[in-house]
Amino acid sequence: MSRVGKLPVTVPAGVEVSIKADQISVKGAGGTLQLAQNSLVNIQNEAGKLSFQPANESREADAMTGTIRQLVNNMVVGVTKGFERKLSLIGVGYKAQATGTKLNLAVGYSHPVNLEMPAGISVATPTPTEILIKGADRQRVGQIAAEIRAIRPPEPYKGKGIRYADEKITIKETKKK
Repeated sequence: MSRVGKLPVTVPAGVEVSIKADQISVKGAGGTLQLAQNSLVNIQNEAGKLSFQPANESREADAMTGTIRQLVNNMVVGVTKGFERKLSLIGVGYKAQATGTKLNLAVGYSHPVNLEMPAGISVATPTPTEILIKGADRQRVGQIAAEIRAIRPPEPYKGKGIRYADEKITIKETKKK
């Protein structure tokens, strides 16, 4: 059985987990998240701890046990603490401005790029060259950050572009005569 799947998920106070035949729902201060129930995994809620067991002895059930356990753990952490990704803009004149649920980027194109954030995702710009994306759903926060980065990915010769705050870019050497 999966090592990750063997670990129980502790449900903190203030978080409500409901397990139905077709979905798992986690409700907390950060919102409500849902996940489709998988028939290969049996979930039990015993005194604030969620345990996960494979429904049969197949490899798929073992693998899915660890996957579902981690997805449910991410949901519990998301509704309690939340997730965030930080992006940096590197380049002369590159700047970002967040107003409400809109993000306005000036990243070297002839026109500004305007993005609308989906429900449940908040965006902030602590400085004009930093973007902070927050939300309860880890997958959606990462996806929005990847979409913003894809607008102007860092180029390998000067390093200009939008990058994750913890990302290291290897600068290539230019061609010599």
